[in-house]
Amino acid sequence: MVVTMGEPLKLVVFSLNEQKYALRLAVVERVVRIVEIIRLPKAPEIILGVINIQGRIIPVVNVCRRFGLPERDTDLNDQLIIANTEKRTVALVVDAVDGVMEFPDQKVTSPEQILPSMEYIAGVIKMENGLILVHDIDRFLSLEEEQRLEDILESKYIG
Repeated sequence: MVVTMGEPLKLVVFSLNEQKYALRLAVVERVVRIVEIIRLPKAPEIILGVINIQGRIIPVVNVCRRFGLPERDTDLNDQLIIANTEKRTVALVVDAVDGVMEFPDQKVTSPEQILPSMEYIAGVIKMENGLILVHDIDRFLSLEEEQRLEDILESKYIG
């Protein structure tokens, strides 16, 4: 995540299991209400399935599983954040999207300053009421998961 000195960081902040998370606004395409998720046979464990948004087949990432959070069934109140990685568009199931917020770059703590093994986190923001963990969407899928997903999406299952 590159932030120019003095330029505010624009983030889409969302809630999941009562914790606040964020993605850079630049990677978020849009937010939609939950839709039917079609399971994919042989998909990596991190993938819940796929959705069809205006004729586009988009894989849905299980954020709870990626971060070791307690899993739960999707709810009609859930939302999907449609975001673009370097390789593909993905959807993330979240409890609620709080909106777009701006933070001065000096308010973002690098993950290495907290714990070097925070591989999916691009930064941490300390707020009065808790922390916001800023995710690096490009590191959500491992190379193996990315390749397996690519194979399945090109296979007969998607057609």
